[in-house]
Amino acid sequence: MASSTPLHLIIKSGGSAAIPEWTALFAEFAPHVVVHDWNTPPADRSLVDFAMVWEPDTGALARFPQLKAIFSSAAGVDHILADRDLPANLPIVRMVTGESQQRMAEFCLMATLMLQKNMPRALAQHRQQQWIEFNPPHVASELRVGILGLGTLGAAAAQMLRAVGYPVQGWSQTRKQIDGVTSYCGQDELAEFLRSSQVLICLLPDTPATRGILNAALFAQLPAGAQLVNAGRGTQLNSADLVAALDSGQLAGALLDVTEPEPLPADSPLWTHPRVILTPHIAASASRRAKARQVALSMAQWQAGQALDNCFDRVRGY
Repeated sequence: MASSTPLHLIIKSGGSAAIPEWTALFAEFAPHVVVHDWNTPPADRSLVDFAMVWEPDTGALARFPQLKAIFSSAAGVDHILADRDLPANLPIVRMVTGESQQRMAEFCLMATLMLQKNMPRALAQHRQQQWIEFNPPHVASELRVGILGLGTLGAAAAQMLRAVGYPVQGWSQTRKQIDGVTSYCGQDELAEFLRSSQVLICLLPDTPATRGILNAALFAQLPAGAQLVNAGRGTQLNSADLVAALDSGQLAGALLDVTEPEPLPADSPLWTHPRVILTPHIAASASRRAKARQVALSMAQWQAGQALDNCFDRVRGY
């Protein structure tokens, strides 16, 4: 990745305290890159070629007139798109690394196993100091897992779940080819996909079309006693509808890694519901080292005149 042409990267991820680590990492992966702290930008903002950010202030990115691309420091880009002054034609690159794919696949496997083994009940009994034996009814081969969203993260999760023995199917906007995974696509095939998804894993991106998608109407299309994993976005879940579906028995359990808002308010019933497990948005956050390596690769692609991997399509919404 060596180059004689310096590039300037400004970073808003981890605060000023993280800048020495970012600087050391880019010195290793891309020595020609000059790292700037978001909180102390260069006097000449036209020097800045790229930005890696999390939740940038409205209008802030537009103040760098020579930006070539914006890197999200996580897989989601909704925190960037929320900027109403965002320059219209700048590429936005999602943070998708081999490490984040592995982490998400591991999380989805863990979550599915926890629901299959009825860990919500076990944890509720633990809190109440109760020792009541029970026998979870299924082994992996008897439990069909449906993944909403078969992008790079969803595909990695599907392959790991298959390796353990789960039948796996997925739904996405376009047809996917993943060995051993049944692919559904488009609105016309969503109902058929839902009807046989005994564990539903949501890994959809945040778009206007996906907000609120996990609601009563969708839950009603799942098999009775289905279970839910949400590692997509908190805005995709209607919490009141989830509680109602759990209380009625339409859903048997849920494991939620994302909520709206984060953290949940103290009075949210999700904190104490006996069929819910909450995790604090830990599914697939890559290490700084993996993020720096990925951004360095993307900048090298740009210098070579190549298309940038993992670019967000603003028209299609993913």
